[in-house]
Amino acid sequence: MSWNSRHLLDIESLTPEEVITILDTAREFKAVGERSIKKSPVLRGKTVVNLFAEPSTRTRISFELAATRLSADIVNFTTEASSLRKGETLKDTARNLEALNADIFIVRHEASGAAHFLARFLHGSVINAGDGAHGHPTQALLDVFTIREHKGEVKGLNVTILGDILYSRVARSNIWALKRLGANVTLCGPSTLVPKVFEQMGCTVTYDIDRAIENADVVNLLRIQHERQRKTMFPSIGEYAKLFSLDHARLAKTKPDALIMHPGPINRGVEIASDIADCERSVILDQVTNGLAVRMAVLYLVNQAAQGKAARQDG
Repeated sequence: MSWNSRHLLDIESLTPEEVITILDTAREFKAVGERSIKKSPVLRGKTVVNLFAEPSTRTRISFELAATRLSADIVNFTTEASSLRKGETLKDTARNLEALNADIFIVRHEASGAAHFLARFLHGSVINAGDGAHGHPTQALLDVFTIREHKGEVKGLNVTILGDILYSRVARSNIWALKRLGANVTLCGPSTLVPKVFEQMGCTVTYDIDRAIENADVVNLLRIQHERQRKTMFPSIGEYAKLFSLDHARLAKTKPDALIMHPGPINRGVEIASDIADCERSVILDQVTNGLAVRMAVLYLVNQAAQGKAARQDG
């Protein structure tokens, strides 16, 4: 098994073999989820903390359910009900939780690098559930898992990521994961949100949506990250939808078997027409289902690595 890290902090530091290990392990856990009894005892006796300092629906609930399915004890943390509101630092908050014998910390924070920061001094495992505009590793992993499930192979596929690339942690992690597995990545959106600097990551950048989608095997749509933008990056939502939304006319220009993806939450009628989000080529709900399997795999792997490290130290 090509995995020996007690943390999952980003995609860029992973080898292709490590990415494949997570995906293959997730496939096994997805099979567990299809049984009548969906529980596994692999994290029995472990405590998992969902340390979320930003709002979340899919990721937080998915991690909570993943830990529950693996028989762990769960602590759900939210900023609104914590001493972070009183001025306590993130470091002190995490260390106090660790003093209660927490084993795995799932961290979402508005500051890029927050998970990396905590991993420097916590003895437990840290999993990055989204840090600022930097990364969202498990979202990228569930996206490539879904592509692999439907297409069989990621290598050589043409994947277009359409929307707000500049402020999107999902985009960055997806680019790293897709490139690790040999996909061709095209980025498209307003020039203010898709700077040419992304070409340095091995991507094709275009502002012509028709060019971006015509040969795509996968079209992954991203919402506008208004919460991270300090100024208006385009004239209006209406103009954005007119120029870059995936509507029926544009869908007709794509390959008939091109997958339609979206990490959520969807702004229907903005980045995608509402009925296209629900069409037979959409795998958006498959992404949600696969997110559970991927997060079970990640929890399992980081715990196995942590146990292995502890055993070596004791020896």
